[in-house]
Amino acid sequence: MLVVEDEEKIAQFLRKGLTEKGYSVEAVADADRALERLEGGEYDLLILDLLLPGSRDGIELCREIRARGIPSKVLMLTARDSVENKIEGLDAGADDYLVKPFSFRELLARLRALTRRTEVAEPGPLVYGDVTYEPESREVRRRGDVIRLTAREGSLFELLLRRRGKVVSRSEIQARIWEDSFDLSTNIIDVYINALRRKLDAGEKEKLIQTVRGVGYRLGEPGEPSRESEG
Repeated sequence: MLVVEDEEKIAQFLRKGLTEKGYSVEAVADADRALERLEGGEYDLLILDLLLPGSRDGIELCREIRARGIPSKVLMLTARDSVENKIEGLDAGADDYLVKPFSFRELLARLRALTRRTEVAEPGPLVYGDVTYEPESREVRRRGDVIRLTAREGSLFELLLRRRGKVVSRSEIQARIWEDSFDLSTNIIDVYINALRRKLDAGEKEKLIQTVRGVGYRLGEPGEPSRESEG
């Protein structure tokens, strides 16, 4: 996630609070640095302040992001609360609009809602290295072996597959797979990750699912040595 906010206290508050909730967060203070980060990497979520220093404000930055085809979900954060301001922000390409001062709980709920907005799924089986997954039947084929997953295991594995090689945070897993129906402090995610590992990695030298400590999980690149990453 990228936070674009020039008020240092707010930026620190957001970075600290969201990191504690399991998000991987970076922060910048102006539009130019935000564009550099967005062009250089992929961010699923963008929290964007409307009033920014420099040549571009939040509205212009949002328009530029959409013009460049950057797919990040954008939550616009601003003190401007008129209907016209909200319409302007949404018309510029923002996915949601939250007015300052705001409740952190509401911010989290808005982010979870944005996370749950599913992208258009690519059709057919998902192939990753020596693994093929059929979402409809929830069957995994690895080196000729057929492995059947439960519905929840299949949803979790499909999420990791569609985010190939990228870290998926625990909070995103919670929002997408369990839809906030459990406390993130419980170990239910670990239970399902371990179940997938037992099914998918049994007898294999190359382990599929890697833990990024303090952040979440990712699938290792095909052929990449198995390792535990520090978060």
